[in-house]
Amino acid sequence: RCFYDQKILRKTFGEWKEWWTVCRERKLSLRADSHYRHLLHYLIFKSWRTYVCQQQGKRNKYYVAESHAKKKRLLRTWQCWLVYVHVQRTKHGMQSVALAFRERSCLRISWAVWRRRHYQICTRHKMNVLALQHWAQSLQFRAWWQWRELYLYRQNDKQKETRAVTHHQHWELKRCMEAWLGYLNLRRAKKYQNELAREHHQSRVVRQCFSEWRLSWECRRRMHACQKDVEKLAARIALRKAFAHWKHYVVLCVEETRQCELADTHYQHQLLVRAPLGVRWERLW
Repeated sequence: RCFYDQKILRKTFGEWKEWWTVCRERKLSLRADSHYRHLLHYLIFKSWRTYVCQQQGKRNKYYVAESHAKKKRLLRTWQCWLVYVHVQRTKHGMQSVALAFRERSCLRISWAVWRRRHYQICTRHKMNVLALQHWAQSLQFRAWWQWRELYLYRQNDKQKETRAVTHHQHWELKRCMEAWLGYLNLRRAKKYQNELAREHHQSRVVRQCFSEWRLSWECRRRMHACQKDVEKLAARIALRKAFAHWKHYVVLCVEETRQCELADTHYQHQLLVRAPLGVRWERLW
């Protein structure tokens, strides 16, 4: 009967111990979950607070909040460390009691089964933590990959826009240069024609003057009585020469003013062409 009572007590103690360990592990898991939730809330609040502080530029408040966060963190770490020390102490006590009980009892098989279950629970918990970490890393990598693809697509669009703008500018410059070269060729042809006409007119005037001077010289040589008429004719010839020189000077002045006006119009046209290009460039940017 004493042996039977001892066996019953041992069995009841073993069942009570298993129930107590299960309750203890459940309490520890609940505490760990609550601690993890609080830690997540704390990290979210800390990130939000740092973001608001960075946006508002309140460095003094940021330093105060950081010191307060450090104090809170130290306090929570101290509390967690105290809980951990308490749990370790209880575990050490349980281990010492279990070792003493194992040494006093012959139920080594039940102890091995309990240890195996405990190891399986620990490994399962570690694998769950690793799976959560891997899932979070995969989400971060996927988000980073999507952001990288979007960034590369935008960079390609910007490069295409810049190439299109440069191509349009080169095309406009080429068109303006061709128009300007055509205008220069036309002006050179007109100038050459005007010079030829001027030279022909000058030669004709010189011939006329020479013929008139020759006739007047012959008349003067033959007829001394007509000296006054010859002097008048010479005065007329001098006036014609002066008029020809004055006319040549007027033509040169008119040509110079026309070239200045054409240069001003060409410069204004270039300014008007460049102004829309600058506006388009600013709009594109």
